[in-house]
Amino acid sequence: MAFEFEHLDIPGLVIVHPQVFGDARGCFEETFREDVFAQHGIKGLCQDNESKSTTKGVLRGLHFQTRHTQAKLVRCIIGAVYDVAVDLRRGSPTYGQWRGVELTAENHTMFYVPEGFAHGFMVTSDEAVFAYKCSDYYAPEFEGGILWNDPDIGVQWPLDVAPMLSPKDQALPRLRQVKDELPFVYQG
Repeated sequence: MAFEFEHLDIPGLVIVHPQVFGDARGCFEETFREDVFAQHGIKGLCQDNESKSTTKGVLRGLHFQTRHTQAKLVRCIIGAVYDVAVDLRRGSPTYGQWRGVELTAENHTMFYVPEGFAHGFMVTSDEAVFAYKCSDYYAPEFEGGILWNDPDIGVQWPLDVAPMLSPKDQALPRLRQVKDELPFVYQG
């Protein structure tokens, strides 16, 4: 099999390890196969995005869309990031809990974040290129987020440098301020 799927303890979160074929020239890997991913509950991805960060410590997130909600299959193709997902699904036994995964160009690891989660990442290398597939199109009028360092969530970011955030991300609310407005519901 070209992929190994590791289903985490928060339902819906999946770490994906592709099989990498390498030799003295470099390497080759499949990064997505619709039929194989669908067998593991990863379906309907329709848009590819890429983000380049040119400084260690760039932190993007924690983001979500309240309509046109997005599942994401993320990976780091240059450099390294610490990627985080926070469960925002009402009724979920893991509501408000988070999981983080180191994604690097060297480890080739991917992370699937389903709809109903806030998502963000911090660059842990001098630069990084982050690529992701989404299950719906970007809709800026429905974007939302929660503060990266919300103490009620307690994400343990790898902070060996001060994080660099956009003004928009610095002003995001805490989860307790938006929880009643979130449309996400746990499906069991």
